[in-house]
Amino acid sequence: MENEEKIKLIEKTIEKVRPYIQNDGGDVKFVKLEDDIVYVSVHGACVGCMALDYTLKEGVEALLLDEVEGIKEVRLVD
Repeated sequence: MENEEKIKLIEKTIEKVRPYIQNDGGDVKFVKLEDDIVYVSVHGACVGCMALDYTLKEGVEALLLDEVEGIKEVRLVD
């Protein structure tokens, strides 16, 4: 899969989970793909939230690993 194609699929997949995060007053956005690691930023209520690690690993990362071939993990950027 081409990198550009993979990025489009990542963005589309993140859009599936964003409404649930936004419903709690937060937001997550794709920043970059590097070495099959997805980097995201969080905003709103997600900043400083104690459940952020859970949301990223069990929500965003789990969905990306399931739907986008080759993704290794999701990391947060400042």
